[in-house]
Amino acid sequence: MNQTSSAPRRKSKKKWIIIGGTILVIALVAVGLSKRKKETGIMVTTEKAVVKTITQTVTATGKVQPETEVKISPEVAGEIIELPVKEGDIVKKGDLLVKIKPDFYQAQFEQQEAALLSAKAASVLSKAQLAKAEQDFQQAKDLYAKKLISDADYLAAKTGFEVGKADFDSSLAQIRRSEGLVSQAQDQLNKTTIYAPMDGTISSLTSEVGERVVGTGQFAGTEIMRVADLSNMEVRVKVNENDIVNVKAGDPTVISIDALPEVKFNGKVSEISSSAQNAGADIATQQNASSDEVANFLVKINISDRDQRLRPGMSATSDIQTQTVENVVAVPIQSVTVRADGGKTAEDLAAEKSKAAREKSGNNLEVTDTRDSARRDRNQLERVVFVVDGTKVKMVQVDTGIADNTHIEIKEGLKEGDEIVSGSYAAISRRLKDGADIQIEQPKQGK
Repeated sequence: MNQTSSAPRRKSKKKWIIIGGTILVIALVAVGLSKRKKETGIMVTTEKAVVKTITQTVTATGKVQPETEVKISPEVAGEIIELPVKEGDIVKKGDLLVKIKPDFYQAQFEQQEAALLSAKAASVLSKAQLAKAEQDFQQAKDLYAKKLISDADYLAAKTGFEVGKADFDSSLAQIRRSEGLVSQAQDQLNKTTIYAPMDGTISSLTSEVGERVVGTGQFAGTEIMRVADLSNMEVRVKVNENDIVNVKAGDPTVISIDALPEVKFNGKVSEISSSAQNAGADIATQQNASSDEVANFLVKINISDRDQRLRPGMSATSDIQTQTVENVVAVPIQSVTVRADGGKTAEDLAAEKSKAAREKSGNNLEVTDTRDSARRDRNQLERVVFVVDGTKVKMVQVDTGIADNTHIEIKEGLKEGDEIVSGSYAAISRRLKDGADIQIEQPKQGK
């Protein structure tokens, strides 16, 4: 009888186990579905639009150079016999820098002086001969008037006088020529000694005593040294053509020197080149250059702060402040993206154009055609941000202004305090659409 009653109990217990297991499975499935439903939104990070001051900068790299630096090259050739300075020496205007062996030029000067003396002596003789010829002509003229000499004698006296006058004029010209040659020889002799043209420092010295140097009056000779004014330094940077349109003379600049990372120097743009650095290239070189090559323009920036540690050739980075706006609505730069009609991204447009072009041309589309098509598509794109609206986002078209390193000015479309999507890049640039579901990523603890 006990065996009969235990069988129904085991069956009842098994039944409740099955029912409980079924309920547990259903609960787990429900939780999973609920969790999956919650995770269907795109994960994003958000920030609020703020009011701040934005300064637009153009960053360029270059070298520190003196504002004034003179290359010392000889105008005569010869051997250096005196070089009383060394690199780093401070010199005053008029100090002796170089002396070239003057023997050859001294000999030339003495020869020209002798030639001048000879020309003067010849001129004295010509003058005496002219006086004698003039006297003979006057006598012949008087006698001829009285019919006492023949026509031939009169003509001979007149010709002698004219020849004597021409010889005297020639002797005067020879004197002037000799004086010019003496002056030239004196100038050449003087140029064997070179003096400092300005106060400054010997910033470079490339020659030694005993070396032979080359120099002419028409072309630059061997560079012996450089004299620079190190009290006034500048940074020379190259700015590409896309940024140079924003740079103007007088723009304030913050300069970082690689060798002095702890110091920030102030400066101002003092000069902007009118032509690109490669503008002087020959025509053949320009024709062979890539049309996509970016041209650079030389910009000189005066360093306002004086520091004795600055040396020519130091590497520098300049942040040129081209424009500043105050108290404007701003959002992170990465929050602004572009969309076409219907919310299409630039990649969507490019893909559609490329596909249509390949189908039309039999997949023989040229790369340049694709590039030109992409450029035309830019006109169809509008700048937008995604504003948080509960668990969704709203795509809002904005009018942007200038930007700094982190934020961009919003002229129209947003107001202070609007919560906008700031990340991730993939979500903003490709995944998000108008009305898309989102999940806001919570900041991690300690951040």
